[in-house]
Amino acid sequence: MQTIGFIGVGVMGRSMVKNLLKAGYEVAIYSRTKSKLTDFLEETGVQWCDTAAECAAGRDAVITMVGYPKDVEQVYFGEKGILSAAQAGAYLIDMTTTDPALSVRIAEQGKAGGLHVLDAPVSGGDTGAKNGTLSIMVGGDEADFAACLPVFQAMGSQIVYEGPAGAGQHTKMANQVAIAGTIAGVCEALSYAERAGLDPDKLLASISKGAAGSWQMENLMPKMVKQDYAPGFFLKHFIKDMKIALSQEGSLPILERVCAMYGDLEAEGMGDLGTQALIRHYRGE
Repeated sequence: MQTIGFIGVGVMGRSMVKNLLKAGYEVAIYSRTKSKLTDFLEETGVQWCDTAAECAAGRDAVITMVGYPKDVEQVYFGEKGILSAAQAGAYLIDMTTTDPALSVRIAEQGKAGGLHVLDAPVSGGDTGAKNGTLSIMVGGDEADFAACLPVFQAMGSQIVYEGPAGAGQHTKMANQVAIAGTIAGVCEALSYAERAGLDPDKLLASISKGAAGSWQMENLMPKMVKQDYAPGFFLKHFIKDMKIALSQEGSLPILERVCAMYGDLEAEGMGDLGTQALIRHYRGE
């Protein structure tokens, strides 16, 4: 496996492509807006493709990292989509966080066309993408997972085979449920500390290494303190993930409340901020 088509080169996709190049893969890319990637194309020298089909044609593997389930649907099933162009025997790896049922549908249609399909959503944000330390949760046939493991190892450090098609997406949903409660807890802790007049740096030093510590606290609380809301992961995309989880069976009351708080921020035009912007809800900003 040497040639890879990468579709969806956004905040995380850029770093993921760079890590694939470092690992020696030949990468061609397609994204919705070429003008946003002028600097990236000049820096990396990767081949640009004008359609998803062109990016998929003749490649050993195709990786997708797009925004929403509707985008996944378009790049796979559209007239100029991946399933119409990928060569028999190719590996299709959707790393978007999307609906598990859609992942199963892609897998079923792909198999019928002689393709190997995996759903492999990730966690770790822009930092994990840059450092090649993403957590990658993979669903599909185990033999296909084994064949693609070197590709995953170029982008991540925690790589787990979760089970059949859709299992990767269900695992990512559980991940997002856990994050939602954690980030709300971080925001409440900081909001409480600010009202009490505590030094936020001392607060972080005191509680981040104890039982309250988390990735969200260590990485996002400092940004909250500095009012740095630049996206490592878009607020609007987290809302998308939470809504997918809420559409599955079962009661998730904490997730429902956190999703509503984020929804209020998105309604105020903050969808392109990072997830740490939830602190603005608590500050009444």
